[in-house]
Amino acid sequence: MASRWGAVTVLASAQFVMTLDSTVMNVSISTVVKDLHTTISAMQACITFYTLTMAAFMLLGAKLGDVWGRRRALVIGSIVYAVGSGTTALAPNIVVLFLGWSVVEGLGAVLVIPAIAALIADNYSGHARVTAFAAIGAASGVAVAVGPLIGGFLTTYASWRYVFAGEVVIMAVVLLFRNVVADNGERLRIRIDILSVVLSAAALVLIVYGLLQTKTWGWILPTQQNIKILGISPVPFIVGFGAVLLWLFFLRQRRLIRLGRPPLLNTAILRLRQLRAGVGSLGIQYTVTAGLFFVVPIFLQLSLGLDALSTGLRIFPLSVALVLFSILGTALARRLSPKLIARIGQYGLVLSSLVLLGSVDTKLDNWIFGTGMFLAGAALGLLASQLGNVTMSAVGDDELSEAGGVQGCTRTWDRRSGRR
Repeated sequence: MASRWGAVTVLASAQFVMTLDSTVMNVSISTVVKDLHTTISAMQACITFYTLTMAAFMLLGAKLGDVWGRRRALVIGSIVYAVGSGTTALAPNIVVLFLGWSVVEGLGAVLVIPAIAALIADNYSGHARVTAFAAIGAASGVAVAVGPLIGGFLTTYASWRYVFAGEVVIMAVVLLFRNVVADNGERLRIRIDILSVVLSAAALVLIVYGLLQTKTWGWILPTQQNIKILGISPVPFIVGFGAVLLWLFFLRQRRLIRLGRPPLLNTAILRLRQLRAGVGSLGIQYTVTAGLFFVVPIFLQLSLGLDALSTGLRIFPLSVALVLFSILGTALARRLSPKLIARIGQYGLVLSSLVLLGSVDTKLDNWIFGTGMFLAGAALGLLASQLGNVTMSAVGDDELSEAGGVQGCTRTWDRRSGRR
């Protein structure tokens, strides 16, 4: 049993780290601003650039997993991520934190995230694969659960820097036990098309950046009169230009396929209904999770004046429910279809939203608010238990990295939600 589940333990540890620092930073943001003598706007810029780094290079990171080997991509990405975490832990100012967190960690993540998804699918099959993907979802849930508490405790009584130092230790453990993860995929001896990389990076960066700026610039009507194009917000122009580049990217991929050359992304997988459904639902899950774990802590700290630990305790019901219902969703998968479980989770999000809207008062400390957070966590846990397996099971073994890259791109939306 130990050897059978060794791979998912290692990969879940890496997934834990991929999620942890953002939840820690969300409850620690005001303290980090004070420690580094910076501003909330500068911290939001760091979050924005982390998102843009992932958006720009996620598809490339997935393809490098095919070229280098998925386990090697995991190893290289883990090393890069650990270097970024160490740099962030020692950051004396916002510039160094930006380089360590937003740039170096982001580059490591674009290798690790697609590799995790592909290696889970490569190491497990049948119900074991469902369980393994649920474990990955639960690892994210645990990070979401303990992140605010760890961040709140360390920020209140020690320093937020210890969290990033701890991430270095966890990634070192992942590297130490890397050989328990099998890599059965064949390495591709191909030349990556540079034009495809440029087009995909530029398109995704423009689209994500445009959406990130909606709060500052507005969707259509400009909220800042000195920043407008032809009398309206720049957002539609930026997103529209990004959409044009994305269309050119798809044309380029089809041309490469016709010429018998390897594309950066086999666009045929996007026509798979199961993959589209899984990726779309993952996008919703990430968006809701990130929105709750960014907006709520900021409101609790900056508007209500709570410290980081009190903020973490207010969020704890959602965190606990997310972990518990990730486990429950896996057990239900033996009797219910993934579609039904995911649908229950989506209905649960609607219900939790109604409860949360009815709970808002000046303190957000009544039992209705706690119930709403618990229901939101339960719904997200059910989704987390199914969606990874639904997405990755839609493709063949030779397309696992590409599907992992597409799935990884949805993680950029969680940062977008936090910026709104």
